[in-house]
Amino acid sequence: MDQTDTPVKGNYQLSQLDVLESEAIFIMREVASEFERPVLLFSGGKDSLVMLRLAEKAFWPGAIPFPVMHVDTGHNFEEVMEFRDRRLAEAGVELVVASVQEQIDAGKVTEPTGRSAGRNRLQTPALLEALEKHRFDAVFGGARRDEEKARAKERVFSFRDEFGQWDPKGQRPELWNTFNTRIKPGEHMRVFPLSNWTELDIWGYIARERLELPSIYYAHKRQVFERDGILLADHPVTQRGADEEAFEATVRYRTVGDISCTGAVRSTAVELDDIIAEIAATRVTERGQTRADDRSSEAAMEDRKREGYF
Repeated sequence: MDQTDTPVKGNYQLSQLDVLESEAIFIMREVASEFERPVLLFSGGKDSLVMLRLAEKAFWPGAIPFPVMHVDTGHNFEEVMEFRDRRLAEAGVELVVASVQEQIDAGKVTEPTGRSAGRNRLQTPALLEALEKHRFDAVFGGARRDEEKARAKERVFSFRDEFGQWDPKGQRPELWNTFNTRIKPGEHMRVFPLSNWTELDIWGYIARERLELPSIYYAHKRQVFERDGILLADHPVTQRGADEEAFEATVRYRTVGDISCTGAVRSTAVELDDIIAEIAATRVTERGQTRADDRSSEAAMEDRKREGYF
């Protein structure tokens, strides 16, 4: 064998992010081929931005073949809403808004009152009504198993009955990426392509893909106050009490949600590398550290998911 006959040895090893990306893209293409009317939940937060990027890659050079939907509490951070609209315009996708405020105005739900009241639980009826109205039969969500123990129980393809409810004991087996996508009219599937990702994976992917993010993910000065160990923004919807003193702090947000229940963390991280270093060192999940709505009971998230929450 002369030199020209020597076989070329290539490097076929994939990085952790390559494997996760490949799995997520496979799941998205599987949904697009098996369901008639999928939709991608989108809040403008880091996980949904990664989902949007994966959808762009999955169907490139074609357009994303399904709309995105935001379940809007009406109590969102202004920076996130501005970013949401701009990013979706760039992607050229249709935005469907399921509005909690419209549900309240129509008398379909009653807004909770009190100092710790929030609208997060009201997202469920708004979501279920929008799914029925638009006949969506598959819903992409950005939930990850490392976020919270109820979400750790989820299958990648999470079956929901005709009432949109989730039964953790009635889920279907998933063997070797073989998914049972059969549903009856009125039922639907929640699909979580990021199930096997961690928060650190998300930030590593954001850095690799050079994804733009809402400014609140980076350290900035903000008026906050402390409630039950969580730093909440000093804003009318948080209903700060006379015994809760507001102060200025340098903070950033690990997760994006309703202003009334989403806490900030003290941070000086103004670059992606700084954030990645912070996340690598932390031993508290993002929801465990910053989401007041998850602290109402030991099974708060599971109870909401049984009712039809994300």
